[in-house]
Amino acid sequence: MSEREIEIPMQGGSCEGFLYCPEGEGRWPGILYLTDIGGIRPSNRESAGRLAKEGYAVLLPNVFYRTGRTPLQPALRTLATEEMKKQRMSELTQPLPPERMEDDASAYVGFLSSQDCVREGKMGVVGYCFTGKMALYTAAAQPNVIAAAASFHGGGLFTETPTSPHLTLPRIKARLYFAHATNDRSMPEEAIAKLNRALESWGGKYESETYTDAYHSWTSSDSPVYNPPQAERAFRKLLDLLQETLS
Repeated sequence: MSEREIEIPMQGGSCEGFLYCPEGEGRWPGILYLTDIGGIRPSNRESAGRLAKEGYAVLLPNVFYRTGRTPLQPALRTLATEEMKKQRMSELTQPLPPERMEDDASAYVGFLSSQDCVREGKMGVVGYCFTGKMALYTAAAQPNVIAAAASFHGGGLFTETPTSPHLTLPRIKARLYFAHATNDRSMPEEAIAKLNRALESWGGKYESETYTDAYHSWTSSDSPVYNPPQAERAFRKLLDLLQETLS
């Protein structure tokens, strides 16, 4: 597996990140890997590389490039108070309203498709935490390209606002997978139930499940609530989704 630093020209500047490709000659299905609110760091670089070893070309962009370069400073988990963390989250997320997420996603997909190690045709996207919703916006913005979209402990997937991510469903052709956390304030049980009803009405192919005793950010190896068995299950579910849609 190779890892290469890249720069993606964007409307709002330049987005840095990493491109991972399997070893050897050939082309592989493209996967857009969207980080959680902590941005690019060793834990998700390792995860993206692991995915590449399974036979995928993986793009890991700094989705928060408008706020700062990698590594993002100050790191959210280093802040001392909840108020400081709330302010930092606002700095990271406010520049990313839904329409900008879709524009950025289209740029990432275009960049990925232009790489020599990427196979022409369908791609996948996976988002974590804040970018679970961005996975949906990506699938909606690129319905003829994105065949698989997954969200792990994604927050705010169903809200009562006019810009709720679930409202993109009529534009989506991809197969969807949602892995929810236990007792997640960003996606409580009531919101999960409403999302599931919206998915049922949508009529596309999907799976939505809550992982037992797996709390928000359980998939990240540097998280204080990292749950290795459930994280491994999540990775296998992602592989199943990609293999069934992109093979």
